[in-house]
Amino acid sequence: MSTILIVDDDPQLRQSFEKLLSGEGHAVRTAPSGETGLASVEKGVPDLVIMDVRLPGKNGLETFAAMREIEPKLPVIIMTAYGTTETAIEATKMGAFDYVLKPFDIPDILTLIEQALEAGRFMRSVVEMDVAPQKATTDAIIGRSKAMQEVYKAIGRVAPTDATVLIRGESGTGKELVARAIYQHSLRADKPFLVINCVAIPETLLESELFGYEKGAFTGAISRRVGKIEQANGGTVLLDEIGDMPFSIQAKILRLLQERSIERLGGREPIPVDVRIIAATNRDLESALADGRFREDLYYRLKVVTLWLPPLRDRLEDIPLLAEYFLARFGQEMDIDNPGMTEIARNILNSYHWPGNVRELANTIQKALIFSRGCPICQEDISQAIYGRKGPSRAMPEGSDEAVRQWIRRSLASGAEGNLFDALTDQFASTLINEALMLTGGNRSRTARLLGISRPTLLSKIEKYRLKIEASVTSEQ
Repeated sequence: MSTILIVDDDPQLRQSFEKLLSGEGHAVRTAPSGETGLASVEKGVPDLVIMDVRLPGKNGLETFAAMREIEPKLPVIIMTAYGTTETAIEATKMGAFDYVLKPFDIPDILTLIEQALEAGRFMRSVVEMDVAPQKATTDAIIGRSKAMQEVYKAIGRVAPTDATVLIRGESGTGKELVARAIYQHSLRADKPFLVINCVAIPETLLESELFGYEKGAFTGAISRRVGKIEQANGGTVLLDEIGDMPFSIQAKILRLLQERSIERLGGREPIPVDVRIIAATNRDLESALADGRFREDLYYRLKVVTLWLPPLRDRLEDIPLLAEYFLARFGQEMDIDNPGMTEIARNILNSYHWPGNVRELANTIQKALIFSRGCPICQEDISQAIYGRKGPSRAMPEGSDEAVRQWIRRSLASGAEGNLFDALTDQFASTLINEALMLTGGNRSRTARLLGISRPTLLSKIEKYRLKIEASVTSEQ
């Protein structure tokens, strides 16, 4: 539950906000003036302030400046009438999250409130690194593998600089967490941090969202609008999924990086801005360059420092730590004691290829906790969480023993001579190993761990049974 402070001298508006936001599950405090609003923040910093520009006594700008002295990372939404738009824009340049014009639509204001609350959480929630799973907070980067140690070192080296950083890695590897860690250890940590998802915003809106627009720039532009880049002046902007940014907008990002200035839509004058750009992508930018979908000059401007995040399959030794972290985290969120996990369940986690990386592991642990109903998480719980169905247990499933018996009877009745015992055993072992290889994406080391045999034994069996493994899945990791 978030705490939201409403500062406005209109009692009816305060009452309407209180009713609306309480219904959304938020705790609401109200204040009729700048002085009382400031006193409320001094008593306890809320998660968000929604404040009118025109207030009795201290006006909105003065109150906002005083609130930032108390908590620089407090998100503030400014409300304004049409006649005071320039004042609201000035507040935005001072660091306000955004501004809205009265009267406003309820769905729009609720969306903006959620965005501001999320931005506030991002700025204030510390991302911990290399901590014990049981002691980690909600936002933590977990892992002690050699690959993750290199990531920690890179964060430590680049954070205190103003260098542009390009974070690359597959989906689910934790690129946004790393970006936040860089921000929180930077010299701009007391300034705004905004995240722009280049995929989530339609192309027709992305340019105005980033750079703002002047009054009359297009139909419906009834007043000047400050973009996110300008709002974050002095701070940091994460351009997430930049590999999917429309080609037409890439030139403006290049200008921002080269000249430290932007132009609003419909504007003619360059506007100087001081922001640090962190970009992230899971795309193959080199292929995008070759296909003409990404600018070469922007590519080289972005990769001043490139930080690669390893996929989970390349740091298998971190899976037990991550599993413990997610067990503790989701157990606390679900208000249940950590039930632990059986050894077989852990082996499945270590053997699975995790195409969704850490995000998929987190979802798997959360679902397995639900399936386990407070008991230690077992093989069936993990299989249900990963595949949507229960996997095979060590005991023969009901009804399946009869099918095996019929297969054996047919083989015995065939009249074939020779060592039937070894032939049937080899046929079963061949099928078992082949299925295990398919489950692990062809990774021999993980297959051996899943089956509980040594890797040399597995290799000899593969050779003996002449099992064919697709070249695309023959990872030796």
